Amino acid sequence: MTKKVKDEILHDHNQDGIDRRGFLKCMAWAGTGALCVMQGGVLKSYSLSRLSDLEPSVAAGELSFVQISDSHMGFNKPANPDVAGTLKAAVDKINALSKAPEFLLHTGDISHLSKPEEFDTVNQILKATGKEVFFVPGEHDVLNDDGAQFRERYGKGAKGAG
Repeated sequence: MTKKVKDEILHDHNQDGIDRRGFLKCMAWAGTGALCVMQGGVLKSYSLSRLSDLEPSVAAGELSFVQISDSHMGFNKPANPDVAGTLKAAVDKINALSKAPEFLLHTGDISHLSKPEEFDTVNQILKATGKEVFFVPGEHDVLNDDGAQFRERYGKGAKGAG
């Protein structure tokens, strides 16, 4: 007999309503991320979903940036049928910060199937932040061409293989 695992949070270390299992299981997190703030030489991160709970002074450090991941533009299954809307909601949260971040860092899976229009849509949505965006490829960003399209878009000036 197979034991069924319940959908419950076992360890909510950051009091953000998410644990590792829940995070890995839930594709609906696509397009969200974290605000990272350097204060006194210590990097701290805060979930974009909990920014309204933060005092404005918390977001004011020596350096701040926003890390997002897994926008998976092109995905359209029940876990997240509107990935563009999810990413736009993340941009709205970024734009609502009391202190604008220095830059954005997208840590992979920009696209779902490495299609040009998926990259174009993410670029267009992220322009609304008015911030420079740095990209790290995910496996979905290098599916069809061994990353050539990703490097052409985001790796100009990179050294070596990008």
